[in-house]
Amino acid sequence: MSLTTQRTSSTNHSMNAASGGSPSGELTLGQRLAGKYMAFKLAQEEYALEILKVREIIGLMQITHVPRTEPHIRGVINLRGRIIPVLDLRLRFGMDSAEPTDQTVIIVVQCRRGHEETTMGLLVDEVLEVLSIDAEDIAPQPTFGDGSVDTGFIMGIGKVDSRVVFLLDIDFIISGESSATEFGGFDGQALPAGFITE
Repeated sequence: MSLTTQRTSSTNHSMNAASGGSPSGELTLGQRLAGKYMAFKLAQEEYALEILKVREIIGLMQITHVPRTEPHIRGVINLRGRIIPVLDLRLRFGMDSAEPTDQTVIIVVQCRRGHEETTMGLLVDEVLEVLSIDAEDIAPQPTFGDGSVDTGFIMGIGKVDSRVVFLLDIDFIISGESSATEFGGFDGQALPAGFITE
C-alpha cells in the first residue's frame, strides 16, 4: 500500500515558542525531532522512522538473494521495474531471524548515503501506525557508562502514552558512518556500493 501522509513543513521542526527553546536560541532536541513518524515493530520493541523518509509500504514479496553479501542484506526486489535492495533490520540489529508472517512488510525509504540519495527496502515484523510526537515527548538517546555501546543510530526516544519508541536515524544505519560497536550487533559497516540504486 502507498503512503501518502505528508508532514506539515513548519510546525514539525520549528516549535519555538510552544516548547521553550534553549537559552542560546537554538532548537532543543525535542524541537528538532518533533513531527510525524512511521512506527513499526521488531520483536517486542517499537521503532519509528521520519515520515518524510518513507516512500511506501509493501507486503512481503520475492526477495532475490545476492551471493557473497552480509546476512542482513536479504537481496533485491523488483518493484514495478525498479531493483531495490532489501535490508533485514532484525539481523542488522543483531536480533534472531524470524519466520515471516502475514504482518511482515517491507518499508521503502529514501535516505542519504554520503552525498547521494538512495532507495532501500527495510524488512520489519509489523507496521503499527503514524505517530505525531511533540517536542516535550522526546528524550535524548541513552548512554551506557563507559561509551562502549554506540547508540548513534538512535536520534531520540519518543514517549507515546506508556510506551517507549526508538526514533531511528536511517541515514546513519544505511551509511554506517561510525566505528564498530557492540550494540545489538550493529557493526558500523556500510552497505556495499553495488547495492545502492537510484
